[in-house]
Order: sequence, then structure tokens, then C-alpha cells
Amino acid sequence: MTPGGSTYGEMTEARNVDYDIAPEIVEYRRSPRRKFSTPNGAKRGVSSNTAVHELLECPVCMDVMYPPIHQCPNGHTLCSKCQAKVRCCPICRHELGNIRCLALERVAESLELPCKYQILGCQDIFPYHSRLRHEQNCTFRPYNCPYAGAECPVTGDVPFLVAHLKSDHKVDMHDGCTFNHRYVKSNPHDVENATWMLTVFNCYGYQFCLHFEAFNLGTAPVYMAFIRFMGDDHEARKFSYTLEVGANGRKLTWQGVPRSIRDSHTKVRDSMDGLIIQRNMALFFSGGNWQELKLKVAGRIWKEQA
Repeated sequence: MTPGGSTYGEMTEARNVDYDIAPEIVEYRRSPRRKFSTPNGAKRGVSSNTAVHELLECPVCMDVMYPPIHQCPNGHTLCSKCQAKVRCCPICRHELGNIRCLALERVAESLELPCKYQILGCQDIFPYHSRLRHEQNCTFRPYNCPYAGAECPVTGDVPFLVAHLKSDHKVDMHDGCTFNHRYVKSNPHDVENATWMLTVFNCYGYQFCLHFEAFNLGTAPVYMAFIRFMGDDHEARKFSYTLEVGANGRKLTWQGVPRSIRDSHTKVRDSMDGLIIQRNMALFFSGGNWQELKLKVAGRIWKEQA
């Protein structure tokens, strides 16, 4: 693991048992804890009875159980997701039936629980049924790796992902808010939804991802450039950017707002939120020999006035 990272797994003991299912491993990586404001409606402090919380922890996936909560004939509980995967009780090995633990479901409704991202810095407490809704938008939830060249499963906070992009994906890192990049491809007619390039810029103390790629828009091959912000959407909206490509006295310009990396690369691309260049125009900008792509993409990032 990259120095400075930590995993959720370090906070719990591994249980060496076989439930006849494929294990699912999720790692939450973080840098040293930072302070965030408390969302409206959330509470700070100690959650409800710890012993009851432990009863709500599924012995297979270790997550908090939500209705329907199942139990074996001997009263051992597990969540509905894991109940569908296992053949026997993970505690007593008794064959599972289809028994609901209605008593535990009713008790759970009165509880207040900490956010699952407590280890990453969220100190808020929520009513049992409100917790999931909060976690879907929790400020402390980890980001997905923004590298689009492969379905990278790594998640973490921004400092961890910046180090990950540099060391594992060999992404170029640059300081500054203006750029002038040249993209060259020897066979521009070979377009099969291929992602070409990701560059990260350190600007105003934040990180911005410049994507440039080729893909088919219907049956028409196109090139697209756009910028994503390594942070949440409310921070991304404080910035704007321009992208420009051209040659031979012609120029295409795009101005937009960077999208947060909370939005997937595919979502941004499919929404056409960026500079779109038709292949014929791109080849014209490249010199007109139609044999090689040579595009120069210039751009600038700036912070909007409050």
C-alpha cells in the first residue's frame, strides 16, 4: 500500500471462517483526517447502545443489517444479501431456512447509528433508516479512481488518488493553470472507444484531470477533451475552464465548468460536456495528409469570483 494510506480492514479483525461464498473486499483509503462542517440534521456524539450495534452487524459481510434481517433456527442473524449467498449459518453451521428476525428489525428502528465512513472522518450520527440515505452523499465517502484507461477498482481520498495515479498509472503531473498539450496518433482511423490520455494539473491548491480520447459517436468517430475536478461538485462549480484546438486559421473553442470525479468518466463523456472534434476536422487541423493525428489542445483554468 502507498505510504500514508490506511484501510478499513485494519480496524476490524479478520474472521477465518468459510461461508461457501466468494469474499468481497472493499478498502477505504485516506490521508490524515481533516475537519468538515456538520450537515444539517445530523448529530455529533455517541450513538445508541454498542451491544445492539454489534447485533446488527452481519457476521459475513460485517455491514449493518437492514430489513429483511434473516436468522437461522438457532437465532443467529445475517443480512438478506448474504443469506442469498450462503448455504448454512456462519455461526452454528445449521442449514438456513427463510426465517425473519422481526424482533431485531423493530429494535433497530429506534437506534441511531454512526456513518459507515466514520473511519474516514465523518462523526455524524443518524437515525437507523436515514443512515443509508446520508451515506450515498457523505462528504467523506471515498472517490473512485479517475483513470479511464481501465476499470480501476481503487478508491480513496484525493491525496491518496493523486499518489496512486502517479505511481500506478504513470499519469503526468503538472503545476499551473494554463496548458498546451500535443496529442499524436499514427493511425487515426483506428477508433474503438479507446481512452488515450489523462493529465493532472495542480492549480489553486486543487487537482484537475484533463481527459483526451477517441470514441465512436454512433457510427461517427470523434475526439473529445474535457476536464474533471478532483473533489466534490460544490467545489468544482467555483471554477471554469476553456479548451481550444485549431490550425490553418481555424479554431474550435469550448468553455465549461469542470465536472466532479463523483461523476464517472463515462457519464461526462456521454453527456457531451466537453470539446468535441469530428475526425475529419481533427485531421484537417493535423496538417491535411490524413495519415497522422497531430492535435494541439490549449487550455486555461480559472477561479470564478464569489
